[in-house]
Amino acid sequence: MKDYKKKLINILAVILGNAILALGVVAFVVPAGIPMGGATGVGIALNHFWGVRISIVVFLMNSFILLIAWFVIGADFVGKTILSVIIYPILLEVIQKIPGITNITDNIFLAAIYGGVLIGLSMAVVVRVGGSTGGTDAIGMILNKKTSLSVGTGVYLADVVVLGMQAVFSDMEQILYAILVVILTTIVMNKMIPNGKTSMQVMIISKEYRKIQKKILREIEAGVTLFQIQTGCAGEYQQGVMCV
Repeated sequence: MKDYKKKLINILAVILGNAILALGVVAFVVPAGIPMGGATGVGIALNHFWGVRISIVVFLMNSFILLIAWFVIGADFVGKTILSVIIYPILLEVIQKIPGITNITDNIFLAAIYGGVLIGLSMAVVVRVGGSTGGTDAIGMILNKKTSLSVGTGVYLADVVVLGMQAVFSDMEQILYAILVVILTTIVMNKMIPNGKTSMQVMIISKEYRKIQKKILREIEAGVTLFQIQTGCAGEYQQGVMCV
């Protein structure tokens, strides 16, 4: 029952994150004409240079990234990301039909700020439950798994490369606003997501250490270490459980 509830919460978080992402893109980024990073940005660049269809580029890039992620991060991550890949286009269509959604502001600076914050928030919500929205946040998670880079910094580096590809044929002022979006996205993600290298150690001293050990192993599925201590006052020996 607990596993079912946890899976349901994770699915709802992935849907919520993609809804926030779609809102940021539809309401702010696209109406302001701000270039995009991620798989879509790569598709735009390749379409400009060689006429390749953007949808094909996005599909192939996400498929390749998911294949790598399968081996580096695991099948559970890939499953949640596939949900994002399916649900995101649907949410885009739904949000685009909201009256006046593309006319919230005609100020490109405000659009960049709100777009960057919403995109960062959306990615953080999905990444915190072990998934991704596809594209560069998946790259960020792979880099986080293999290096000391935070997820947000990995996304930033990948998106800067993508924007560099578009800088050749895009208006430079729009590129600068796009970089602002990426910076804000990175800041929000880094504030909301641990960099993957932080850990917490819990030490429990109890006569019921065997029961605690079994609970941690079976329900939390975390490793445990048993140790013996001697109390400073009475000099008694007791058993403890340590979990990181």
